[in-house]
Amino acid sequence: MARVTRRYLFLKRILDLVLLLIALPFVATACLVIAVLVRIDSPGPIVFKQNRTGQFGRRFEIYKFRTMLANAEELKAQLAHLNVLDPPDFKIPDDPRITRVGRFLRKTSLDELPQLLNVAKGDMSLVGPRPTSFSASTYDVWHGRRLEVPPGVTGLWQLGARHDSGFDERVRIDDEYIHTMSLRTDLSILWRTVASVVTARGA
Repeated sequence: MARVTRRYLFLKRILDLVLLLIALPFVATACLVIAVLVRIDSPGPIVFKQNRTGQFGRRFEIYKFRTMLANAEELKAQLAHLNVLDPPDFKIPDDPRITRVGRFLRKTSLDELPQLLNVAKGDMSLVGPRPTSFSASTYDVWHGRRLEVPPGVTGLWQLGARHDSGFDERVRIDDEYIHTMSLRTDLSILWRTVASVVTARGA
């Protein structure tokens, strides 16, 4: 297993900030356009906020463009019988709560753009395991390995796994990343993510 050193984490942080500065003009323009589209498409807040589990189990507030109806959480209980994943994960095919603009944002992964603010704040890195909405107290012991590194906006799971894969499979993919993590690996994942977004395959 690759050793998560302070030097690597420091350089990873520097890489995140440099790439954020380079991308800022493009990201700011895209966010402005998306914000207008979300507002026109359905009533409710433009940005969706949710508590997620980060490095060492610390909880933080994550940001995404809203892709669902404003009362999506209230409707969740009514749709629980359609869930295709093992709890605490939740996913239903052709989710009726997703808005028209939301479907496009999810397909292109553009709904994730506000998470760059999480990266700037230090809650996340550009690359790493996806932070879960459920707390670390629900993890099995072996799941905890994914909490040794900062959570990411993108990672190996988004690039290679089925999006209906269970949590155990995602943790195994996270382990693969942790075993091979390096700045070169991070840059490779970022490049593949950009290619996925450009070709509208999602990330």
